[in-house]
Amino acid sequence: MQTRESKSIHILIADDDAEDRMLIREALEESRLRNPVHFVENGEQLMDFLQNTGVFSDKEKYPLPGLILLDLNMPKKDGREALKEIKNDHRLRAIPVIILSTSKAEEDIIRSYGLGVSSFITKPVSFASLVDIMRTLNKYWFEIVELPLIP
Repeated sequence: MQTRESKSIHILIADDDAEDRMLIREALEESRLRNPVHFVENGEQLMDFLQNTGVFSDKEKYPLPGLILLDLNMPKKDGREALKEIKNDHRLRAIPVIILSTSKAEEDIIRSYGLGVSSFITKPVSFASLVDIMRTLNKYWFEIVELPLIP
């Protein structure tokens, strides 16, 4: 039986902007996050990763994440559609999803929480603020909160 201590919780980040992905990766490194991190570029890739289909069929290489950071505005399948699919899937719904988006629209915030998002964070303007957010996420989700073990 795996325990929380023996199992490293993977983080899956869905964001279509290459520069944002690079900044998030650097902010995670700066915040000393030690969890394995995977990136996808749109909602279709996100769902393929979660369902281990297509290029993500290797379950060892692409395990179910314990936490998802999700951008709302992406091509092919946006974050809203992907969030709805995740929360409607009995196998995936327990995975905490955090929206990390440039959107500040009240409609997006209300709809996201209505679909079951765990948190909604507006992407900060400065890199220092992004590092602070990643440190806070790290502390909250991996030191304070008890996450379910995903099989």
